[in-house]
Amino acid sequence: MKITIVGTGYVGLVTGTCFAEVGIDVTCVDIDEKKIENLNKGIIPIYEPGLEEMVERNVKKGRLKFSTKLAESLDGVSVVFGAVGTPPDEDGSADLQYVLQVATDVGTHMSDYLLMVTKSTVPVGTAEKVRTAMKDALAKRGSDLKFDVASNPEFLKEGAAVDDFLKPDRIVVGIDSEKAQEIMARLYKPFTMSGHPVIFMDIVSAEMTKYTANSMLATKISFMNDIANLCEIVGADVNAVRKGIGSDRRIGKYFIYPGTGYGGSCFPKDVKALIKTSDNYGYSMEVLKAVENVNERQKSILFGKAMKYFDGDLSGKTFAIWGLSFKPQTDDMREAPSLVVIKKLLDAGAKVKAYDPVAMEEAERVLGDTIEFHNDMYEALIDSDGLFIMTEWPEFKFPTFKVVKKLLKKPVIFDGRNIYDVGEMKEYGFDYTGIGVEMT
Repeated sequence: MKITIVGTGYVGLVTGTCFAEVGIDVTCVDIDEKKIENLNKGIIPIYEPGLEEMVERNVKKGRLKFSTKLAESLDGVSVVFGAVGTPPDEDGSADLQYVLQVATDVGTHMSDYLLMVTKSTVPVGTAEKVRTAMKDALAKRGSDLKFDVASNPEFLKEGAAVDDFLKPDRIVVGIDSEKAQEIMARLYKPFTMSGHPVIFMDIVSAEMTKYTANSMLATKISFMNDIANLCEIVGADVNAVRKGIGSDRRIGKYFIYPGTGYGGSCFPKDVKALIKTSDNYGYSMEVLKAVENVNERQKSILFGKAMKYFDGDLSGKTFAIWGLSFKPQTDDMREAPSLVVIKKLLDAGAKVKAYDPVAMEEAERVLGDTIEFHNDMYEALIDSDGLFIMTEWPEFKFPTFKVVKKLLKKPVIFDGRNIYDVGEMKEYGFDYTGIGVEMT
């Protein structure tokens, strides 16, 4: 089988590479000439464990190709995946211009039947807009070529995307024809032989499933952060509470760890888009609006603790930050809580020295020279008045605390991921606070 992926961002590159890994002939297309040039040289634009080696392997075997020419990449293709970005507009709605441009371009250049699959995260009703764009493009050519459309939302976790694709919990496919279902079943057969299900449904339901899943997970995060803040006020141990509720199978142990709020490319954008979609239909999703409000407030919690600790004056102070990406195992800085904390510290007259194992280059692109970047986690501590933990990278979990205390001007840690034990921090002589944890 031969397929084309349009878009070589996070979703497109992982999708194309994993399909190539199981023997499918894949061409990944992008209008960014520099990105395609780099990919052909083996330079990967994102950090994702295992992806670089897999790209290199499949390029060598001739199963994975990269191109800027969509028209030349459609010959003999059974399926085209649209995996371009859907950035939020100012009102929170998903910007579909790139999705619809792909549909138009495919309709303009296709030479035989194909299945047009939307892989991008898109609001309800997008498939019909894609269908219309393709019909209009074909009509301009005077062509009566047949095609189908489908929705195949991705459920990839950054930092574990390759494994998620190769060993999926489930594969959701929205279709409205038997032919489309047959093609998608054949395409995903290598991934279902171990019992992973393909769940076929109507297209609108598939589009809704993606937003619902991310919004549900975002709700768990914001709810637990609210509980953590209340625990601190009333004197309860949030970690004990988390364990107590996590043992209930109806709730589960995942996504109930308190922190500085969710970030990344999915949850913030998808929550906003679902709220906007519901508003467009005249229905107000009050729970999701509260989820978003809690998340925005949560990103400032650690800064508030620092202000309180230093009696409301951070001017002239210097702070070290460990962790810049929104979560471990990725260099993604989109909507990262660290950006909010850094901005607030700078606005308060403080200086920031930062370290991240992977995201330094991307963070420097976003932040420029507004902060200092260090290639060593301990180096960032020198002459700093305190330490902020913003991302729970493994190397931060067991530092040499005697060295940390010696390097800091003041032994205070603001832990946004609750990775340290309160009692242990007290023994080491640190002033320590976390999310839902009072200052020791």
